[in-house]
Amino acid sequence: MAISMSVKLLVRQRADFLCEYCHSSEEISAARFEIDHIQPRSRGGSDSVDNLALACQRCNAHHYNFIQGKDPETLNNVDLFHPRQQVWNQHFIWSQDGCKVSGVTEIGRATVQRLDLNDEVRGDGEIMRSRLAWVKAGWHPPVSDLRQLI
Repeated sequence: MAISMSVKLLVRQRADFLCEYCHSSEEISAARFEIDHIQPRSRGGSDSVDNLALACQRCNAHHYNFIQGKDPETLNNVDLFHPRQQVWNQHFIWSQDGCKVSGVTEIGRATVQRLDLNDEVRGDGEIMRSRLAWVKAGWHPPVSDLRQLI
């Protein structure tokens, strides 16, 4: 079933036009963000607005149909971050330079790793270079996250 334009707009506005996983801004992205199913359809997820999140193309592609990841610190398998049920800044924090997302909980660390939020798995540094440019331009991290810098 196709998601209506009105629901897509509601999801974008609710997310304040930020990727709900890495907190990149759609406004400064070269590509429009996607509507992600938090619980993937292939795993029984619905098109309900409570199961939809705004995601950049990188996060959406890495999220794929995964619902769990492994915390690299404890090695526990845990559910990935759920933007409808959890608060971003309780699980993630920005590095002092505003370029790297760090998980501060098992859920945060597993999500950072599974979604490769800092290009550590892929290793090309593309998102880190973009974030550095966004920081220099004063566009990143989002104002709502500035108090969260470590």
